Amino acid sequence: MTTHTALIVDDEPDIRDLLEITLTRMGIKTLTAPDITSAKKLLGEHGPQLCLTDMNLPDGNGIELVQWIQQNTPCTPVAVITAYGNMDTAIESLKAGAFDFVSKPVELPRLRELVSSALKLSEPESDTDSSDEPGLLLGKSAEIKRLRNQVRKLARSQAPVFISGESGSGKELVARMIHLQGPRRDKPFIAVNCGAIPSELMESEFFGHKKGSFTGAVDNKDGLFRSADGGTLFLDEVADLPLAMQVKLLRAIQEKAVRPVGDTKEVPVDIRVLSATHKDLPNLVQEGEFRQDLFYRINVIELPVPALRDRPDDISLLAGHILERIAREYECEPASLTREAIDRLKGYDFPGNVRELENILERAFTLCDADLIGPEDLHLGNGPTLAGLSGAPDNMSITGDQQSLVVPEGKIDLENYLETIERQAIEKALEATRWNKTAAAKRLGISFRALRYRLKKLGME
Repeated sequence: MTTHTALIVDDEPDIRDLLEITLTRMGIKTLTAPDITSAKKLLGEHGPQLCLTDMNLPDGNGIELVQWIQQNTPCTPVAVITAYGNMDTAIESLKAGAFDFVSKPVELPRLRELVSSALKLSEPESDTDSSDEPGLLLGKSAEIKRLRNQVRKLARSQAPVFISGESGSGKELVARMIHLQGPRRDKPFIAVNCGAIPSELMESEFFGHKKGSFTGAVDNKDGLFRSADGGTLFLDEVADLPLAMQVKLLRAIQEKAVRPVGDTKEVPVDIRVLSATHKDLPNLVQEGEFRQDLFYRINVIELPVPALRDRPDDISLLAGHILERIAREYECEPASLTREAIDRLKGYDFPGNVRELENILERAFTLCDADLIGPEDLHLGNGPTLAGLSGAPDNMSITGDQQSLVVPEGKIDLENYLETIERQAIEKALEATRWNKTAAAKRLGISFRALRYRLKKLGME
């Protein structure tokens, strides 16, 4: 079994002794240094797997040592020991490249968690191949190569990251890749859409509640923070949080603890916070719609995700990956794009980014007659109606006995209602053709591939 080595840098002998005893009990070999000069010498000679440094040292400060390590031994994670409550210094150290920070007086449970997480960075990485993902990190463009490098670097830190980018560009996938390549990869990754939670339930959803704390609280609930304990909490569309919740969220992040609704005690949590939105968050701060203190806390490091239109050379590779996944998912023969279709996609603006590319290709996959998708199958900017996809005639009557469609009065679930109509049309066509799928597809006016796709999607196989 490999013994890990940690370097402790502090000019106070008592602090060095406390840290040395704690790490030795964890089975870690320790080296100690009273100043930056000695620390640099030991780093060069021994190559430790972790460095713990105080902020104030006789010949400089911890930030300088963090920067030196980043340039000379970047594989060594370094954690900074800061004065209690000095969040500005902690954030400055994270921006400089520190793995994490711990405040004085040092709480030993927190120190042990930090050390265990840091040492995982020296272990072999688990397989983080994204071949089953939508494919955002695929590509050979300079933009996507830069993004992959930034993800790898940020995965080695515990700094809060704000992921910016347009809707559909794949911000959640980037957050997931940061999690999977970091020391928390074996712990939960919890993604939450902040805009999808009703404001009256938000505190309970985030922090949990005790049984009987309010009407409907029939059981204890952990909440998102405690569900993500040890792992990563991804706050998508964080700009949609109401101001009252922003205050509580800031406290939970700073104190690393939450108080469930109806409880009098705070519960400690160990999570890394990643956040994202497609909105202009700095502008919302200026307008008073987003708290400046929370913005600075979650935006320690900003990671911009490029729009698909900014990397057109990646479209061919992305499209091939997406078409293979669609064919695999719906158990159909794969389709490919003609050169003209690829050129058409490269010239398209993609306001919906990768998500829109997926939708375009999924639609084209079902509509093309052969295994080759041409530009006419893409319907860019002028897609077919749902009726056209389902095979129902334009007057929305059901093929078979021409039964007229009667839309019910009052409030309806449109998506489920249209799916029911589509299902009825397919069933009638199959019954009329004695379950001959080729004949049923012809009767519906769609390709055999489109029928296979719809049967699979509607669970009618």
